[in-house]
Amino acid sequence: MFRVLSFLLLLAVVLPAAPVFSQNPVSGAFREVVLHLDTASYSLSKNAVLFNGETQLAFPYQSETQVAEVNLYPSFSARNHTVTLARSADFEQMDSVVNINDQYYRVKVKFRNLTGSQFLNFTFAVKDSASAPRLEVVKLFPYTRTSVKLFQEDNELFVGEEKILELTTDNIRNVKRPLDWVKGEGIDYRLSEQNGILRLHVMPTQLGTRTLKVRLQSNKPSLDKNGKPTYDLPTLEKTFMVKGSRLRFLALDKKEFIYDETSRTKGIEVLVENNWNLTLQKTYRIEDQEAPGGVLIGELFTRNSVANNKVLCWLRVFNYHRISEGYLYLKDGDQARFITNFAILPKSAVKAVSIMHEGGDWTSNLTVNPGEVINLKIEGEGLSKARFRFDDLTDITTDSTLRTDEAVVYKLRVPVNISRRKIGIYNRAASTGHFLTVKEYQRPRNFDFVYINYGAKPQKVSGIVDGPILYDHVVKDIVFTFQPNVIENEKKLYGKQYLDIDVRVTNSRNELIDQRTIENIVICPGDNSPRAAFVNDRECTYGEISLNNFLGRKTYDLSEWNRIEITIRHDKDKYGSEGQSKKIDILLRRRVKFDTEVSFPAGLLVKHQNSDGYGNLGGISMAMIAQFSFYHPEKINRFRPYKIGAGFLALNAFNFSNSANVQRDLGAVIIGSLYPTTRETKLSFPLYLGGGYFISKKTDPWFYFLGPGIQVRF
Repeated sequence: MFRVLSFLLLLAVVLPAAPVFSQNPVSGAFREVVLHLDTASYSLSKNAVLFNGETQLAFPYQSETQVAEVNLYPSFSARNHTVTLARSADFEQMDSVVNINDQYYRVKVKFRNLTGSQFLNFTFAVKDSASAPRLEVVKLFPYTRTSVKLFQEDNELFVGEEKILELTTDNIRNVKRPLDWVKGEGIDYRLSEQNGILRLHVMPTQLGTRTLKVRLQSNKPSLDKNGKPTYDLPTLEKTFMVKGSRLRFLALDKKEFIYDETSRTKGIEVLVENNWNLTLQKTYRIEDQEAPGGVLIGELFTRNSVANNKVLCWLRVFNYHRISEGYLYLKDGDQARFITNFAILPKSAVKAVSIMHEGGDWTSNLTVNPGEVINLKIEGEGLSKARFRFDDLTDITTDSTLRTDEAVVYKLRVPVNISRRKIGIYNRAASTGHFLTVKEYQRPRNFDFVYINYGAKPQKVSGIVDGPILYDHVVKDIVFTFQPNVIENEKKLYGKQYLDIDVRVTNSRNELIDQRTIENIVICPGDNSPRAAFVNDRECTYGEISLNNFLGRKTYDLSEWNRIEITIRHDKDKYGSEGQSKKIDILLRRRVKFDTEVSFPAGLLVKHQNSDGYGNLGGISMAMIAQFSFYHPEKINRFRPYKIGAGFLALNAFNFSNSANVQRDLGAVIIGSLYPTTRETKLSFPLYLGGGYFISKKTDPWFYFLGPGIQVRF
């Protein structure tokens, strides 16, 4: 009995000072609980800790998703009982609770977030066949060792200037971060996290050599050498040399300001970062150099502090400045306190607009055509930050296009189906006062849409070869027809075609018979044109054009070798020198000419059919012949050197001698003649050959003759 009392008394004295590990913590349905982690095992009988008045199974972890095998050794007969593990958000049960030969139970789990898990435990339901389930809770105590180190070679700080140092840790989630600045001995500090990196912010407040001591704590504890839980991490120490303050960059919430009357007099509201050296209700001069006597760029008046550690200020600007020209200095009197930088630009103003068509030069004529691509240049002031837009135009400008404060160039496409007549140019929402005027294309197209019909069939004017057209028939009329659907398509626009037709009619001696000019012929593109809906058809010419409606001398009244010269051309007033012209030359060709001619054969050698010898030479005779002349097939209005005809021959008609030997008679003859081919000769001597019948002779009336004649041209 004495021994029992002594043992109880010893327990009462020893337990308050005993280590956290309990020697016999197992009770209830399980006599032992064992956790297998990797190659180590932790049991409730050997590795239990007393925390918050409860016995908990302690185990270390390195991974947030540690996998563990749990072995349960029951204090009851495993043969008649079943054990299940309750679901929990802190872990994932990887398999069922398995009875191993009625010796123990085994289950595998995978933890999800060991650092963030609170009140971690296993809840088992033990049930036999006769009674209700009994719940058994096994408390778990995960712990880990976390290291935090500071590697920083630079030990120079400046009073009032915050510096950010990077900390190295093996478990950033287990490092507890204070929400506010922690006061130190001459150096204040706080912790933050950015992109998974733990950062230490330091703010020196006193000059000299100062040692920074950062005391950190963890979210999950570790075990000290006595096996007790501890949340304290090793203290970080670093010695710094703190120097006097230097110029600090004061950032404004805007980088660009427009210099105008409002910004010069009333000022612009801006937000700047707060700084311990920035005094409220004070005006700071802004100059372009740190030394005294700099150019006054503006003034900054600090009004009051606002949220997010900002200060609301008035900024007044008095001069232009570009960021590339260097820093600006905020001065209290002549003493520089801060540096900053921002741009002060002139207000955007458009002075001139010019365009360049494809293949052309810059022009101030702001007329554009549907479907074309143009370059548009805007010149003025403060244009680098202007945002121009254009009604209904497609901006295809590339990054390499010119953009400066003085000029900006855009590459624009005018839609084919644009319906506007004026395209406004806007800077953001404000009109610049400049407009582009949309004008339908007025380009001359070749004459493949014009057809001419002078008797055979319609021919495309553009396909007619140059040179005279020899036509063998009567030209009843010359008709022009047009194909509007040929003029335009989706790929190429030409617009209305303004045409004139000049007609000149001459005879075989090139004497003018008639002359007309048909003007104001307007052929509009057809319905297939993408611009068909926008064509004003009141001036368009429809139907065909007949030349006989304009000519005084109709084409069907023209004689052989009359010439019809037709010139179809674009209106010079509309196109100028860019217009096209096509000349069509139609000649009324004949192959044979039938006429009556009086000639004077002289010295004919006449032979009667039944007479011997070669016959007698006659005097000057007269012949009236109806004859056929033959035109040369390859020459214009040129005869072949022979003619054939029939008529009457008065033999020796001009021989007035009274001699009985002079034979005068009238004969019906068939005659062929050969003429010289030289047209310039006024006097020529053709050769006649033929035969006939003397009308007055009763006997031997048939005769033949051969001889020259006389031809005189006037």
